[in-house]
Amino acid sequence: MNRGSGILLHISSLAESYGIGTFGKEAYAFADFLKRSGQTYWQILPIGQTGYGDSPYQPFSIYAGNPYFIDLDILVTEKLIMHSDIDKLDWGNNQREVDYQKLYNNRYKVLKLAYINRNKYQQEFSKFKDENGYWLKDYSLFMAVKEKNNSQSWLAWEDRAIRLHKPKAVDKYMKELSNEVDYYSFIQFLFYK
Repeated sequence: MNRGSGILLHISSLAESYGIGTFGKEAYAFADFLKRSGQTYWQILPIGQTGYGDSPYQPFSIYAGNPYFIDLDILVTEKLIMHSDIDKLDWGNNQREVDYQKLYNNRYKVLKLAYINRNKYQQEFSKFKDENGYWLKDYSLFMAVKEKNNSQSWLAWEDRAIRLHKPKAVDKYMKELSNEVDYYSFIQFLFYK
């Protein structure tokens, strides 16, 4: 292995218009800059979906990507959302700090619109669900049930059976929350696409 140099810069630190850095044009521009600068490595922090406190070291899943890093301009280009959907929202105005409350309140609204307009990706999305079912079903169900329980810790959920992942409870919530489960699966499709 040859020696090389690199830079540690997390995705969230890239300059973007909608509250946080993403895997969009700024990420590609930074990678190009590293190459022109003779760098070999770009180290980032973990990119899993964060929970309360937004620590990259406490993700909900080892597989699920952080929805904050989905580039919204790409969703506009793909006609899943319109610029007016994102331009009217307050993403914060501090270029040095992320306003995670605004990000949380607005990012999921925009991703819900993309989910509503998902029809052109239905075949790719179905394939993604089939190929990633070994983790995606449980993750998406967990997120849907968490949302139903006002984003509380799973330890505070009223239904003990779903907390313990009992098969009857899993089946019940998969049916009851099928649209929400599909929505969280679609977010992961967008992250990995």
